[in-house]
Amino acid sequence: MKFNLVFIIIILSSVCLFSQTEKEINHQTQFWWSINSTGRFTDNWGFMGDFHIRRDNFIKDPNFYFLRLGAVYWVSNEFTIAAGLAHLWLANKYDDGFHFAGEKRIYQQLQWRDNINNLFFLFRVRNEQRWQEVLDENAEVDRIRFSNRVRFLFAVSIPVFENAYLPKIAIADEMLIHFGKEIVYNSLDQNRIFIGINQKISKEFSFDFGYMYVYQQKYSGFQYDGNHTLRWFFYYSPDYRDSKDQRIEHYRMMGDE
Repeated sequence: MKFNLVFIIIILSSVCLFSQTEKEINHQTQFWWSINSTGRFTDNWGFMGDFHIRRDNFIKDPNFYFLRLGAVYWVSNEFTIAAGLAHLWLANKYDDGFHFAGEKRIYQQLQWRDNINNLFFLFRVRNEQRWQEVLDENAEVDRIRFSNRVRFLFAVSIPVFENAYLPKIAIADEMLIHFGKEIVYNSLDQNRIFIGINQKISKEFSFDFGYMYVYQQKYSGFQYDGNHTLRWFFYYSPDYRDSKDQRIEHYRMMGDE
């Protein structure tokens, strides 16, 4: 009888534990808008900067605001090195409304692009050091959580028409991996898949428009966000060089949070 009772307790405990850790996916709709700029002062030196707004429930609720600045060094027309600072304001929902937690970042990145048979390829590796404010139940800063995140982006732009001012097909995928003292259950932070169009407006202006699916694992390990996102990114890429290399025109650098 005693053995049977212990066995029943073990089985019930296992069932309860499984039910508590069963995968939970929160599906939501988002709208993500940004302006991204890359300016080139000389053959080797320039700047980059972007500003982002992401909303939940399509456009009803805030998700985050994000600002990034940095310096860019052109090793060649195809290969660049960049580094800089960034700040994110992340919305947290409370009974009395939304309160924002700040996040400071330092980032470094390598980017390679090329044109092969009229296809535009881009590969980027970005490393980020992140200091995130964690809010308590009173929306006060409880502690600062530090983590390091590495991001791998691959994108391709496929021309459909001979006219450069008609839309191109744009496809991209980015995988984000982070680690640190508090990263225990979700080393694979998120994955972002985008498909849409790239539209050239002028030599310096263009935009991407389309659908992005963001699949993100939360810190608990069993909770996930599945974000169905309408993304609209604008790009402004001025070239201030007196003598420009005409072999490969100055190009935009894809920006995202």
